[in-house]
Amino acid sequence: MDELPPPAPPRSALTLRLWLAGFGVLLNAGVAVLLWRADYRGLAVFLVLIAVGLVVDFAWVVHRKRRGDPG
Repeated sequence: MDELPPPAPPRSALTLRLWLAGFGVLLNAGVAVLLWRADYRGLAVFLVLIAVGLVVDFAWVVHRKRRGDPG
């Protein structure tokens, strides 16, 4: 019988996470600006806080990719 080759090592989804964080920052910041102009200040501040969290996530993923993590 022929032996099957060993399976490839699993890869992380860092690149997908990077794209999603970037998209989330742009989307949340854009909607926050529109809500601020429409006098929905509380919701705008909430979306800005989410955008800040996504910026932190974006920076962390970039750090991990530079460190050499797969993905």
